[in-house]
Amino acid sequence: MTEDPALPIYNILVIGANGGIGSQAVEIALKQGHRVTAILRNPANLGITDPNLIVAKGDIMKPETLEKHLENKDAVISAIGKSSMKDTRLYSRGNENLLLAMKKAGTTRVFFISASGLDVNPSHNFFIRLITKYVLQKILKNMYADLERMEKIIKESDRNWTIMRPPQLTNTPFTGRYRYSINGFLKNGLKISRADLAYFMINNIKNTEIYKATVEVAY
Repeated sequence: MTEDPALPIYNILVIGANGGIGSQAVEIALKQGHRVTAILRNPANLGITDPNLIVAKGDIMKPETLEKHLENKDAVISAIGKSSMKDTRLYSRGNENLLLAMKKAGTTRVFFISASGLDVNPSHNFFIRLITKYVLQKILKNMYADLERMEKIIKESDRNWTIMRPPQLTNTPFTGRYRYSINGFLKNGLKISRADLAYFMINNIKNTEIYKATVEVAY
């Protein structure tokens, strides 16, 4: 995965840049020669340096900390996450804040991370469908409830959004080989690495087919 001189260079903002997906997005974008601004609540947590990288302090729950960093950006990747299973509004309120700040800054292109487990994929076998409905959706009910609220807010937005709905995320290495489905279920898609998910977003910034669309991506 090296820089291709034929590809355009983008100014990309990554929020939640020290998380699994966020850090991969930063690294992949930099390897491709893009200019990246990484937003973290604690900038010291990133541990990545590059001439094309700006690391800044910000909090998606405090949109005023994002506004100046959103100016003149070609794309935004919201890679925020929360490991707790408790009730949360991080995804819905945080990304609503982001959308409002983007509108104020005049920034239009944005990716959000949701989850394929919000719905039961009919292409999966009976056992996987059972696990999704009666185990996964029960255990992650609070997070999924907020992701559903988030998706509703995003879909009412006038930004050029894409909602990514990955299945089980892994830390396996980048492959560049995956399948995806736009506004539909991906047949038997069970896993995707964080690196490949990040790669998809970086390489589909200007793909108008996925503007205002939900995308499932998996192997």
